[in-house]
Amino acid sequence: MSDLFDTGPRLGRTPLAAALRPETLDDIIGQPKLVKPGSILRRRIAANALGSLILYGPPGIGKTTIARAVGNMLGKEFRPLHATRDGVKELRKIADEARIRPLLIFVDEVHRFSATQADDLLSICEEGTADFVGATTGNPYHALPPALVSRSTILKLEPLSIEEMEEVVQRGVDHLAAQGIEVSLRPEQRRLIAGRSGGDARRALTTLESLAVGHDGAVTISDEMIAEAYEAAAINHDRSGDQHYDVVSAFVKSMRGSDPDATLYWLARLIHGGEDPRYIARRIMIHASEDVGLADNTALQTAVAAAQAVEKIGYPECQLILAHAALHVARAPKSGSVTRGIGAALGHVTSAPPAAVPLYLRDAHYKGAESLGHVGYKFPHDDPRGWVEQEYAPGVAQGAFYQSDARDAATFEKRADAFWEALTGHPQPRRRF
Repeated sequence: MSDLFDTGPRLGRTPLAAALRPETLDDIIGQPKLVKPGSILRRRIAANALGSLILYGPPGIGKTTIARAVGNMLGKEFRPLHATRDGVKELRKIADEARIRPLLIFVDEVHRFSATQADDLLSICEEGTADFVGATTGNPYHALPPALVSRSTILKLEPLSIEEMEEVVQRGVDHLAAQGIEVSLRPEQRRLIAGRSGGDARRALTTLESLAVGHDGAVTISDEMIAEAYEAAAINHDRSGDQHYDVVSAFVKSMRGSDPDATLYWLARLIHGGEDPRYIARRIMIHASEDVGLADNTALQTAVAAAQAVEKIGYPECQLILAHAALHVARAPKSGSVTRGIGAALGHVTSAPPAAVPLYLRDAHYKGAESLGHVGYKFPHDDPRGWVEQEYAPGVAQGAFYQSDARDAATFEKRADAFWEALTGHPQPRRRF
């Protein structure tokens, strides 16, 4: 199953999620931007000009449901395909049928289409043979052929909110009651099911159904029953899709933003999702230099030590090491001078003519170097101050690349600025805000 309210088996009991599949956009819970009056989807339906549509979002939030509802509202027969099961033969067969009667072709997991399948799909879209809706959990701008993206309207679906998920659960309770099963669920239990479902309506309804199944008449849901239902529940975290990148992004931005609680929350999400601890440690190492940098050089030492430690210590104990390193980065004062400096220097190197190395800076460790003019270098350690006035990069002014981010905190960078200003008598270049 790959989307909200997937069709259940044709024989036997209909799953609760399938039984509650909305028939029109008016019955959809969530996705207010998509289904509101005057939305682009509503306007296309009203004009009977759906064309090619890509629905993009995580599992269980209504992509298949919306596609079916659109087909109902257009009065077109719904023809589902699955990219991993149906090939070019099935696609061409449906295209032939579409030339006879109005169809809505729906392709689930369209990002899994081969190049040949995508070419056939493109021809259907370009000829207007049938309306097409594709569903994908991957970012279409990354996962789909550019030609298909350029010919489609991309609509992004968002996970359902807690309140919307509670509405889904209540709708399930009401449906079961109509079937003769009275489910007694306290408000806090309904909210727990809604929250544990991670915005996935199908998952919430499946949990509710598992709690009610096998009971006749009435059932009072206990906390123990809910705990049992979630004891072996699958972890709602896709380590290869958008959710992976979004959670990692939130994690590193929380460290950069110096919010220790948010840092621990997103770290816990990654750990709970089974993320490779070595990957997490690498991200912490990167941001120890990118966001802390010269403000606290020990942050990088902690991050490197953590990376080495998780190579030897796996879950669950390594979560302590990861939390230690992540909190060091989050709590440390911040400086972006390293990131800005190397970025500016690389930009200069790639866009400007290369500067010649001054003769006095060239290698002089061989016989004949002096005759080539490789003389004049002033050795800083020969000066009692340990520093001499000397140009090291002709044409590169002080502060062209490195600008201190020293602030009021007693950071390494602040101490270094004070030291060099006192020694040289020159103000240190600082970033201007």
